[in-house]
Amino acid sequence: MKNPLLLAVACLAASLPIHAETFKPIELKDQELASLRGRYVMPGRIVSFGIVMSSTWQNAKGDVIGASSSLQVQQSTIKPQFYVSTINEKGTGTPTASSTAPGTGSVTGGAGLNTTEGVTQVVRAAGDNNAAYNNVDINVTKANQAPVVQQQGQALAAGQTLTAENGAGALSVSASGVGVQFNINASNNQGSSVQRLAQGGLMQNSTLLGNGNLVSNVTSLNVVMRESVPTAASLNGSLDQLKGLRTFGY
Repeated sequence: MKNPLLLAVACLAASLPIHAETFKPIELKDQELASLRGRYVMPGRIVSFGIVMSSTWQNAKGDVIGASSSLQVQQSTIKPQFYVSTINEKGTGTPTASSTAPGTGSVTGGAGLNTTEGVTQVVRAAGDNNAAYNNVDINVTKANQAPVVQQQGQALAAGQTLTAENGAGALSVSASGVGVQFNINASNNQGSSVQRLAQGGLMQNSTLLGNGNLVSNVTSLNVVMRESVPTAASLNGSLDQLKGLRTFGY
């Protein structure tokens, strides 16, 4: 009577390694995970996404050159577009002779800064009485409707460059196929500033060679998430979308 039971147990035990091998997890390489990171969002959860950037340079006299730009993406957006407004202010200060003299500082190295990834913030100063500010904000709020945003400034088309100039220096804002970049070359050899959002990274780099300068590079990422909880139907839809990765070998 026991022989059939023992035979069934033996057959089951023999089959376990086969099933374990069949359902063995597939290990993903770091390169494959990197290509998936940040590419999937629950459907209907993001109401809007926006970017606000600004770069300014103020010299010892109080002259200010710079620009601000904004981009807003929501359901009604047909084509994402940066809008740029230039900042051009004349100072009224009476700087000292040392602060108005041409910059004589020297900064060496830094070639590797152009190959960094992620967020890179750099300040290099070779003068006196300078101040530099680099900052990145990520703001996530909840709402069921996108905020009403009045886009101001000039639309920046791909391949276009906007320029401005005054006593503080020369400004250029350019857009390419890989992102947007702010460049400020300060007058009187006082230094330079770069802020670039491109290829999945953000660079904020200020070099000060003279005296009495104030430099600022600021970027804010604003995301509005829907307050309502996803329904079972939307969650099932999410799983169906994930199943589609199997056809690509994941």
